[in-house]
Amino acid sequence: MKHAAPVMKRQGSGSIINTASIAGVRVVESDHIYSAAKAAVIHLTHSVAMELGESGIRVNCISPGFIATPIFQKSVGITPEAFAQRLEAVKAVMATFQPIRRAGLPEDIARAALWLASDDSSFVNGHNLIVDGGLSNGRGWTEFQVDMGPLTEALLG
Repeated sequence: MKHAAPVMKRQGSGSIINTASIAGVRVVESDHIYSAAKAAVIHLTHSVAMELGESGIRVNCISPGFIATPIFQKSVGITPEAFAQRLEAVKAVMATFQPIRRAGLPEDIARAALWLASDDSSFVNGHNLIVDGGLSNGRGWTEFQVDMGPLTEALLG
């Protein structure tokens, strides 16, 4: 943003897209520093959007959920080849994490970025676009209903 903003100010328009994470809006990981850093990216996006919006520059961010990328391979210390061999199994597990029952894909994030960069989003500024299949909304509907069974039984005796 530091280097792009002066160029965009001179041309009178622009679109800056930052990358955050759902970890910045909801506790989803055990890495507190990562979560705090992503929350900072979201707040920085809001703040800079207020400043640069007056110059015709939009500043937004995308917060991905669990996206099937090699970041997970790195976190468990396996080789890229091993990750590629296990990718379909990883996607199958990821499909159970959110209400939309499929793994998030890099293409999902790319489409969101393309929209934010386009004139189709010309009145969107300071927004954190969450792309997570509904994961950040909380527990799954079916899971919640199943977990409520014992409470209902306890209430009804």
